[in-house]
Amino acid sequence: MILTGCSGWSYSDWVDRFYPRELAQRHSEWLRYYARYFPTTEVNSTFYSMPAREMVESWVAKTEDVKGFEFSIKLPGSITHEKLPAGDMDGIASDFDAFRRNCITPLSSAGRLGAVLVQLPPQFGFSNDSIRTLASMMEEVADDRADYALEFRHRSWLERGEIRREAAQLLSAMNFTAVLVDSPAFPTTSRITAQHAYLRFHGRNRDIWYGGAGGDDMRINRYDYIYSRGQLEEWIPTVREISGLTDVTRIYFNNHGRAKAAKNALEMMELLGIRHAEKHIRIMDQARLGSFSD
Repeated sequence: MILTGCSGWSYSDWVDRFYPRELAQRHSEWLRYYARYFPTTEVNSTFYSMPAREMVESWVAKTEDVKGFEFSIKLPGSITHEKLPAGDMDGIASDFDAFRRNCITPLSSAGRLGAVLVQLPPQFGFSNDSIRTLASMMEEVADDRADYALEFRHRSWLERGEIRREAAQLLSAMNFTAVLVDSPAFPTTSRITAQHAYLRFHGRNRDIWYGGAGGDDMRINRYDYIYSRGQLEEWIPTVREISGLTDVTRIYFNNHGRAKAAKNALEMMELLGIRHAEKHIRIMDQARLGSFSD
């Protein structure tokens, strides 16, 4: 099974491109509309703040008419970016208890829980101490109701272009999958460490990845990028190979600027031969000289 969607749905710059103008001020209806076209979404907002359980239950209610729709949710940054580097396991356990109560439990109870995304901080590099700390954190946050995907961001976790053996063995033992990324910040790997797979497409704006656009550059942020059809086609053999080795493969497009993630996610489904609702998405592919095209 291959599930393809976008990293989030609540973007005002998607109005008039993906969302109809009549929904411009009806933010509460965006998720319901999004679920017409995609079977899954990745929730990044849980990284920044803990949603109330009532909010998560409202997500479930808005997708109740869509069979099999699921939410993959990002582990809070308080765990991965604050308490993990400090080795604060008691703090991790406390924060995860709230995350489990507010996010995992209501989604799981409704049959809407996808994967839990664990994104490591870019400064968290490989060492004997860090892998022991990581193992302790993984044990604290593991919940057998969810698949887990771990995204490395420091290149020291790689050895000859692949996830280090020690890290891969840890992930395999815990059934955590190593996230495959298409990004200027981290090389694409291919090692599968679980019975599920997780891919994230961040875009390829290498020139502004670590800094903002300026001058006559019209990109709104580093995620304002459109993959060409050829760039997506390059991924098809890999996706098919991965899906043949796993029970479920989740693909999320995070190149969200001006609804480009939505356009590329639909194109990916088309290339993979996955049936989906048709949707014309008007994007603005701005050049650095400020010209626009649909």
